[in-house]
Amino acid sequence: MTPLRIGIIGLGVISRFYLAALDRSPEADLVAVCDPDTSTHRDLPSHVARHTGHRELLATADVDAVVVNVPNDLHFPVCRDALAAGRSVCVEKPLANSVEDARQLVALARGTGAVLFTSFHRRYNAEVLALRDRLPRGVPVASLTVRYEEMIEEHAGRDRWYLDPARCGGGCLADNGPNALDVARLLLGDVRVTGADLRLDAHGVDRSAQILLDTPAGTAVRIVLDWSYPGERKTVEVQLADGRTDGADMLAGHPEFKGSLWHEYEGVLREFARSVRAGATGGPTAPDGLATAELVADAYAHGARQEARS
Repeated sequence: MTPLRIGIIGLGVISRFYLAALDRSPEADLVAVCDPDTSTHRDLPSHVARHTGHRELLATADVDAVVVNVPNDLHFPVCRDALAAGRSVCVEKPLANSVEDARQLVALARGTGAVLFTSFHRRYNAEVLALRDRLPRGVPVASLTVRYEEMIEEHAGRDRWYLDPARCGGGCLADNGPNALDVARLLLGDVRVTGADLRLDAHGVDRSAQILLDTPAGTAVRIVLDWSYPGERKTVEVQLADGRTDGADMLAGHPEFKGSLWHEYEGVLREFARSVRAGATGGPTAPDGLATAELVADAYAHGARQEARS
């Protein structure tokens, strides 16, 4: 099997996990990168082509697919250009900063036949997958809580765009919300927003949020997000209808800061490569970034209505 030829557009703080996954993957090879900051090019293997603009990479690099790892506000234009060039795309969450842009990307992927894949790395977390496999069939889930709490300044590093609501798309709901919501969808299927309470700082960044959802089967879902948490906590708590409880600590066994991401991004890359080889299926390849974009928009709308009433 000839490895998939991959280009990475954007070498920010998350890129190291993609680079490590590519280094270990038998299914994909890194052949090109793009970042306007040439200092990020220094430690790359000598055979990797280096570019400073994504259009230059798309026009000249011999790639089958690209990983889009740019700030959130650039997801739409970069993904649009890559899909228009016939390249399959793995894009960091969120798919786009607006539902309208996300829908345009889905339509473009359908028109070009390229795979459009959103990188929800937590769905490849070993503890989350073990919880999914343990949940007993025939026993309804009464409630589920996903906690996604961290100190954003520690995570962001030099990528300060996280703290600019215009670039991030908001705050913790825009950026961490998609991962937490996708975990809920992975375990329960379709969910819908029923309420939201957002706490904004003086710059308009939602630093914390609680999102309430339910499922067609009546499961109560709560998403707890915090960008001011001292440390890091990423957990899932499940209450079964028969009174039993279960859960998952996404960070278990990974004492290094962000240590769980090493194996999660191996899962992202593996699934993306297999999706590209299988070909597009008439729409966005699972995991579906459009569904979470719609949930995030609904949650912000609920939060705005709650704020107007208070």
